[in-house]
Amino acid sequence: MADVAARAGVSVSTVSLVLNDVPGKRILPETRERVREAADELGYVVNGLARSLRLQQSPVIGFISDEVLTTPFAVGMVLGALEAASRLGWTVMMTNTGVSRAAEAAEIRAMVERQVTAFLYVRMYHHQDIVIPDSLAGYPTVLVDGSCADPRIASVVPDDAGGGAAAARELIEHGHTRIAFVNNADDIPAAHERAASFESALRRAGVELDPQYLVTGRSDALAGLDAGRRLLDLPEPPSAIFCFNDRLAMGVYQAAHERRLNIPEDLSIIGFDDQPGVADSLIPGLTTVALPHYDMGAWGVQTLISQIQDPDLAPVQARLPCLLVRRGSVAAERDTRDRSGSGSGSVARIDRR
Repeated sequence: MADVAARAGVSVSTVSLVLNDVPGKRILPETRERVREAADELGYVVNGLARSLRLQQSPVIGFISDEVLTTPFAVGMVLGALEAASRLGWTVMMTNTGVSRAAEAAEIRAMVERQVTAFLYVRMYHHQDIVIPDSLAGYPTVLVDGSCADPRIASVVPDDAGGGAAAARELIEHGHTRIAFVNNADDIPAAHERAASFESALRRAGVELDPQYLVTGRSDALAGLDAGRRLLDLPEPPSAIFCFNDRLAMGVYQAAHERRLNIPEDLSIIGFDDQPGVADSLIPGLTTVALPHYDMGAWGVQTLISQIQDPDLAPVQARLPCLLVRRGSVAAERDTRDRSGSGSGSVARIDRR
C-alpha cells in the first residue's frame, strides 16, 4: 500500500480509503483514478481476508442448495446468482447438501466459520412451507424457489399459474378446441397451479377440458410417450397437447412420430421449463413456457445485498413471470388452417417476449 501511495503521490490512508471504497470521504475523482491506476500497475489487491476479519464481515454469500448444483435442470439459478454477485462486487460460496439435514448443518457451520455474511437458501423444486434452518437465524437470508411461513424471510418463486394461462391462450389463439393436458402426478404446487390456471383460461375462452384429455403420470419422457399414445389413440384425439414439462413433451413427440403425425401440422405441443438440450433440440423446436431460473438466482442475490445495506428493508415474497418461448411446435388446428398452408410453422422461430 505504501508503494501504491508513493506512485500515486498520495498518503497511505488515502490509498486505503479509495481501494476499500470507504463511503462519505471527499476524495477528488481524479485522485481516485490515479490511486487505482497505480494499484493496477503494481499488481496490488486489497487483502480481503484481513479486511473481513477487521470488519467482521466479508463480501461473500453462501449458496445452500439441496440438488441444484448436481442437476442440469436449474443451472440458470446458479448462473444468475454468480453474475449478479459479480456485478455487485460480491463472491458466492456454493454447496450441495442433498436431503441430509446433518450435511446441511455442517456446511452452514463451515461457511459461518469463514465469515460468510448472508445466505441464499435454494431449492430444486418449488415447495411451500419450507423450514429455514435455525443455524441461519440472525443472518440475512433469502429463499429461492420456495416459500415459507416466516414473514421475515424474503422469497421468490416462479409464477406457475401465469405460465399455465399463457400456454392456454397460445393454443386458443391458434383455434384449438380439442386440447389435452399431461400433468405431473406429484403433489407439488407447480402441478396444481399450472393445471388450475390452464383450465381456467380455457374455460374463460369457452373451451372445457374434456376429462378424457387429462392425463397424469411421472415427470419424464417415458411417461410422456405413454400419455401421448393414450391420447392419440382416442376415437377423437386432441389437436393440441400441453405438457407439465419439456421431458413429457419429448415423449409426446415420439408418440406422434409413431403415428406418422406431423408437428405442428397435425398436432400442436407446448411444454414447460424451456429446458436446455430438450426444448431447443427437438425437431421442430418446442414452444414452451420458460421457468425464470436465471432471474430467480439474480433476484435472490440483489435482494440479499439490499437487505445487508438496509436492515430495515421489508421482506418481499415475489413471483417472477414464466414467459412463453415460441418455436415451431404450435400451429392452427388443421380444419381451421389456411388451405394454402401458409401457417405451417415448419421453420423453428424463437420469439422471446
